[in-house]
Amino acid sequence: MTTDPSDKSKVFIAFGEELITLKLEQIIPVKIINKGIQNGAKFKQIQSSVKEVGIIEPLVVKPEGKSKKKYILLDGHIRLFALKNIGATQVNCIESTDDETFTYNKYINRLAPVQQNRMIIRAVKRGVSEEKIAKALNLNVQSIITKRNLLNGICPEVIESLKDRMIAMAVFSTLRQMKDFRQIEAVALMEDAGIYTVAHAKALLAATPKEQLRKPDKPKNIKGLSAEQMARMETEMKNLQREYQLIEETYGTDVLTHTLIKRYLSTLLQNTNIHKYLTKYHDEMLSALQSIAQEP
Repeated sequence: MTTDPSDKSKVFIAFGEELITLKLEQIIPVKIINKGIQNGAKFKQIQSSVKEVGIIEPLVVKPEGKSKKKYILLDGHIRLFALKNIGATQVNCIESTDDETFTYNKYINRLAPVQQNRMIIRAVKRGVSEEKIAKALNLNVQSIITKRNLLNGICPEVIESLKDRMIAMAVFSTLRQMKDFRQIEAVALMEDAGIYTVAHAKALLAATPKEQLRKPDKPKNIKGLSAEQMARMETEMKNLQREYQLIEETYGTDVLTHTLIKRYLSTLLQNTNIHKYLTKYHDEMLSALQSIAQEP
């Protein structure tokens, strides 16, 4: 790595390697934190976290001129405003050599529920109380307990599949009602469809036979569906899964056959005599055969 941007043979470091401590009045924000943002849940959560545990992610600044008396803020406007609100006077910052705010905001990701669960469990194991975590995140204690217990009753294969998915916590509570092998099957169906909604999870639960539930004697209570409708869904799901398995078993052979037919058709259509005959007597058939031969 190098700090020289003219050296194209190496990766260019776009920030200083040491944190700098600045007074808040030295930092010039370029965005306005309006009342709407200040009243939002995100701002309250950040301010609560800053007050409880301080700044975890340093602000990113760039010097204004060579004197370095003032610094332009590139990233961290809400954190700076929160610091001012709680009466802080200085903050640790990263000094940037790149003035593009886009660089720092492009890859911001929210934590998926599984990652939240692991983070909370790790913090509790290190001796941080659930009350302190709740205060830092501006959440109630019950919410933290719910997140901590999120994966109870969820099998490891499902946790691995959903570890990076941004999905509602109610999906996990729905999956929890199924036995392990049915959880795996349900998540596989979600992945195939690309749908991870609560409604989809509940539909899969409704279509789950009683013997595949953790509590088979407990009636499934799904809002908007009667017992007769759920029984019909179970039957339809069994039929669908049977058809899916049949398709899956023959898919490879079907694709190979289709590929061979396309190549054979292409060879026939390249024959001048055959092409002339079809053009003269079977023009519509020729168009259909050409479409098949040209399919990707």
